[in-house]
Amino acid sequence: MAVDALKPATVAESKSRRDIGFALGVTFILTVLFVPIPPMFIDMGLALSISLSVLILMVSLWIEKPLDFSAFPTVLLLATMLRLSLNIATTRVILQYGNEGYNAAGHVIGGFSQFVMGGDFVIGLVVFVILITVNFMVITKGATRIAEVGARFTLDAIPGKQMAIDADLSAGLIDDKQAQLRRRELEEESSFFGSMDGASKFVRGDAIAGLIITAVNIFGGIIIGVTRHGMDAASAADVFTKLSVGDGLVSQIPALIVSLAAGLLVSKGGTRGAAQSAVLGQLGYYPRALWVAAGLMIVLAVMPGLPMLPFLFLASLMAFTAYTVPRQRAEIERKAEVKRQQEEAKVKEAERVSVKESLRIVEIELVLGKQLSAHLMLSRDELAHRVQKMRRRYASRFGFVVPEIKLSDDFSIDPKGYEIKIHGTAVASQTLRLGAFLVVLGDAPPPDVPHDITKEPAFGLRAAWVSESFASEVRRSGFEPVDTLSVLLTHLSEVIRNNLAQLLSYKDMRGLIDRLEPEYKRLIEEVIPAHMSYSGLQAVLKLLLAERVSIRNLNLILEAIAEIAPHVRRSEPIVEHVRMRMAQQICGDLLHNGQLSVLRLGNRWDLAFHQALKRDPKGDVVEFDIDPRLVEEFATEASKVIRAKMDQGENFALVAAPDARPYVRMMIERIFVNLPVLSHLEIARGVEIKALGSIS
Repeated sequence: MAVDALKPATVAESKSRRDIGFALGVTFILTVLFVPIPPMFIDMGLALSISLSVLILMVSLWIEKPLDFSAFPTVLLLATMLRLSLNIATTRVILQYGNEGYNAAGHVIGGFSQFVMGGDFVIGLVVFVILITVNFMVITKGATRIAEVGARFTLDAIPGKQMAIDADLSAGLIDDKQAQLRRRELEEESSFFGSMDGASKFVRGDAIAGLIITAVNIFGGIIIGVTRHGMDAASAADVFTKLSVGDGLVSQIPALIVSLAAGLLVSKGGTRGAAQSAVLGQLGYYPRALWVAAGLMIVLAVMPGLPMLPFLFLASLMAFTAYTVPRQRAEIERKAEVKRQQEEAKVKEAERVSVKESLRIVEIELVLGKQLSAHLMLSRDELAHRVQKMRRRYASRFGFVVPEIKLSDDFSIDPKGYEIKIHGTAVASQTLRLGAFLVVLGDAPPPDVPHDITKEPAFGLRAAWVSESFASEVRRSGFEPVDTLSVLLTHLSEVIRNNLAQLLSYKDMRGLIDRLEPEYKRLIEEVIPAHMSYSGLQAVLKLLLAERVSIRNLNLILEAIAEIAPHVRRSEPIVEHVRMRMAQQICGDLLHNGQLSVLRLGNRWDLAFHQALKRDPKGDVVEFDIDPRLVEEFATEASKVIRAKMDQGENFALVAAPDARPYVRMMIERIFVNLPVLSHLEIARGVEIKALGSIS
């Protein structure tokens, strides 16, 4: 505990020592401006200046983004002050002790005056002027311009970026902590580019100061050497010019390096990553450009008068890069894809075993027993393919995409059976006969082969299970055997058809709206929320799907809703109006051989339903009150007539009065789920009617 208690104090003391050391360093730089220092310390200072400039350049090369080096303006100011203070110190030493020889101002300046200039001060002077020109006219001027433009555009973009952050926060895309981080980064970015705009002037002024100091050293040194130290003009010019130019080179080389670092930093802009990754990565991103450049190098290599080796070397290097880069990129992408798939698999596995996964409800799930799952193992690909075809068929037929169907195993159910679940609830189940076909019989006698009578699971028709070995005999008898996979998928398809209303989620409904044309989106804005809500629109679509009316023509449905919604609030009357507007589509979906076969209620039941409707003073239906004995009688009579027509193979619809249609449908659907019930107003013009009779 004592050690832990000492840790904060130790950290604070270390930080305090660093602060004191940094302050002493700045004080030393200022002291050099006024206090003479010996040549040995000048050598240390010049070496420090060179190493500091190289360090600044390396950091500028390897940072990911400019804000990672936000202290650059401060570092630039300190580096500039260090060079200027050393310039003043060397000027003092050169003018005072220059007559002693080339090492009078230290060995660093002496080494530059002998090695870089080659012992000839004219060469040194030319090199110095070139360095000044490159630094002042090229690098510094360009970096200054980039910093000015970057600062102006960054400051101009702050309000828009601030509004974008507020919009993302309001939309819930980011939380408060992320918004604070982005605002802080925006403030740092504006401060950085503003500081860089001013800091670039340091570099520009440093170059001018270096030129002036060198000129002063040369002429002042010659005058002092002749007048004070008794040197002849030629010797004074040689010694003091070499010392002054050496001093200028020693100060301008670090200045040039720092200017390059400043240019790299401000020109980086929005590019992320180290400079070598950004530059080399983008230059090598286009192999065709490298091939063309390599071809040009080969052309230059074979031209007379030009050296072949350098151009051939460059051509080979570019061709090799153009050949290897696409393969390396493909390998990197392949590894990234494998890593992404592994991460997705880990996430899915974590979700699967998590407690939250047990709370998630699957919209449609097909659960297979143990033996049935093993029997269909080789048919899983075909099962998935046929399920996708089923979903596409429902999308084109009913106008919305049925949710994904989850396939799972459950050893607790019948090993040869399956269950179909909607929103986690089993709505249908069946046991199949493995190694056998299902033969749909209807009223026909079964084939003369061993069989077991059963009911077809999808429609409840009379059927028989027949062994696969008798398939040829069954076909010769005029029947078509159905395999177990087709039986299962037909049952699944019918269950989905009967639960379309339950499968249309709010998310699906909003997805349908998002795909509408802009004009119909404006129509929705007129209706919602002024006259109804999105939930009310979903209820209308669900009621249509409950009677297997396709919502693929959503534009017409929205137009019909816009007509009636200002006058009616309840969903049921709105649906009846929409059905009347969709009469052409409804009848078209029910036509058989170009005819619409209908079965009417009859006068007796029309009158009975009409009298059961209770209306308010405005004439709107508010209640349906019918004698229960009439309900039982209607169900018995309707079942008898409808069953007889179905046994004859007729495809027909039941027709009732418009105001009674919903209530007739309510009673009929309990007996015949798939029988459509129309009103007289829903029979479109031009449709050929085939009357099959009436329930009376």
